[in-house]
Order: sequence, then structure tokens, then C-alpha cells
Amino acid sequence: MDSSFFFGISTMAYILAMIVYITYIAFRKQQIGITATIITIVGFISQTLAIILRWKEFADLSGMGFMKSAPLTNLYESLVFFVWCLILGYLIIEFKFKNRSFGAFITPIAGLVLAFIDLTGVSKEIQPLVPALKSNWLLAHVTMSFIAYAGFALSFSTGIMYLIMTTEKRKEASYIFWTLTFGIFVITLVSMGIDFFTFKVKVRPEVFVKSYLFKTSFLSPSAFIKTLSWIISLITLFFIWRYGSVMKKVIAKFNVTSDMLDEITYKSIAVGFPIFTLGGLIFGAIWADQAWGVYWSWDPKETWSLITWFIYAFYLHSRMIKGWRGRKVAIVAVIGFMAVIFTYLGVNLLLSGLHAYGSQ
Repeated sequence: MDSSFFFGISTMAYILAMIVYITYIAFRKQQIGITATIITIVGFISQTLAIILRWKEFADLSGMGFMKSAPLTNLYESLVFFVWCLILGYLIIEFKFKNRSFGAFITPIAGLVLAFIDLTGVSKEIQPLVPALKSNWLLAHVTMSFIAYAGFALSFSTGIMYLIMTTEKRKEASYIFWTLTFGIFVITLVSMGIDFFTFKVKVRPEVFVKSYLFKTSFLSPSAFIKTLSWIISLITLFFIWRYGSVMKKVIAKFNVTSDMLDEITYKSIAVGFPIFTLGGLIFGAIWADQAWGVYWSWDPKETWSLITWFIYAFYLHSRMIKGWRGRKVAIVAVIGFMAVIFTYLGVNLLLSGLHAYGSQ
């Protein structure tokens, strides 16, 4: 049995756990909740074994030794490790707060990421390292960055949930913000899904984004299809805005309070921010100096990492110094993770730079 076997088990486990968590929220049966947790733990253990085996396979292939062969050198491996960190963070929250309801929010993210890997044809092959990556800093820089990303992802989920729970009036800025954010997210996923099933091509993600993305909708050569796509999107946004209160009723079944959500959002960022500062920025700068002879070159990845850092620094400053609580900082947490997504995926798929190897 190799790493792909255990990765397959973890993928099936997370998708099954998502279904069971949603069932748990619907019926509120303790046994269903316990089953969902057990399935998630099985998936996590299987994924851990898969990462260890992949690490060994990489070490045997590269001959560089175990510490320099961390399986974090391409898009596939980094996405898998992100899911591992995300599930670990969720399990810690579940056992700390004695609440399984968050699983219905977190496991779908894991499922979507793993589906992205399969649908886009991301290469799963173990690839030789480019010279710039052959460094002891690889393990520290990349590992700490993704642990931070997982913390930011958790804060995004709880931040959105907080905004849904605490907004009442449709004309409130926070209500408009979360409905617009949620609506754009849904429209984007649906549009990407249509693209995938229409073209049925498996190419590198950056090729898909540049050549196929939204070509069946917003960027269609047909003026009629393009206009229809915008009309349907606007109608979708209107309905989400008009009936957003339904989401509040759904969240109410999660047996969570606004204070709990605010606390989890804060603690996720409070843990993720210093890890990101040390591993993502400082260790990254040291590694850059060794690889390219300069600590900072304003590469797109570096620039967007700094933007992300400023957003989360603003969150902590606003909360700890200015005393901000509630909706204001929840909005900042959501915006921060949008910057994380662009830093990690957007830069790799849309822009070029020294970090282009991340898209392989």
C-alpha cells in the first residue's frame, strides 16, 4: 500500500463525514454526532499515514534525506497538507468546545479542496525539486504557512457564521456584506462546475483558469449566454439577500452562541498570525536570501503575503487596542481569508513570479 491508497481513504472519509455531520444537525441524535466524529478521525489518521508515506517516497526518490524531503513542493501536496491542518484545527475546536456542529461547515471545505484536486487534474506525481527549493527552510516555511492558513480558514468560517447570526435588517452593511460574499462564492463554484463538466479537460490548474474558466458563462463568446449569466447571477444575489434570514435559522440549529463564534474567530487568528509572521514572512525572507540572494524582491507572492499580514495585523490591533468586537472584526476576518485565497491560489494561477513552482 502506498500513499495514494490512504489519501483515497481520507477523501472518502471526509465526504462521508460531511454527510453525517449534516444529518446530525438535522436530527440532533448523539449517536449520529459520535459517528461523524469517528469518521473524521479515521480520515485524519489515514491522511496522516499518507503524508508520512509520501514523505518517505519523496526521500527515497530524491536521496536528500528525510528532513529535506517534506512533501510540500507542489500544488497537490500543499492542498493535501492544508486539508490536514484544517481537519486538525477542527478536531481541536470540537473537543475544546464540545460542539460538533462546526463539522457541517468545515468538512465541506475539505471535500471541495479534494474535489478541486481531482476535477482540475492537478499532478499527483512526485516531482524533482528545483534548486531553489533544496533547503532546510522548506519544512519550516511551508509547514508553518499552511498551519496559519488553516487557522485563518477556521476564522473565516466562524466569522461568516457570526455575521449571519447577528444581522437582522437587510439594509445593514454587515448583512449586505455577508450575503454578497456568500452569493459570489456560490456563483463562482457553480460557474466553475459548469466549466469543468462542459469542457471535460484535465490540464494544469493555471492552464484551466487562463483558457477555460467562465468560458461557458461570463466570458462566453456568445453575447446571449454572457448576458444571461449576469442576469441569473444578479437574481441569485437578490434571492440570497432577500431570504438570507433562512440561513440564520439554520445556524441556530448549530447550538452555538455569537460569543462562542467570536472567541473561536479571535483565537484562530491569534494562533495563526504569529505562526504566519515567523514561518511565512521571516523564514521565507531568510530562505529567499539563500535561494535568490535577496531577502525581499516584491514578487507577487511576497507582496500578497504582506497584504494578508497587514489585514490580520489590523484585526488584532482593532480588537486588542481599539476594543472592536463583533461584526466589525468578523468582516475583517472574512476579508483576510479572501486575501489568503488569492495569496495561495490566485497568485500562482494568474500571476508569474519566483514562486511559480507552486502551481506545478
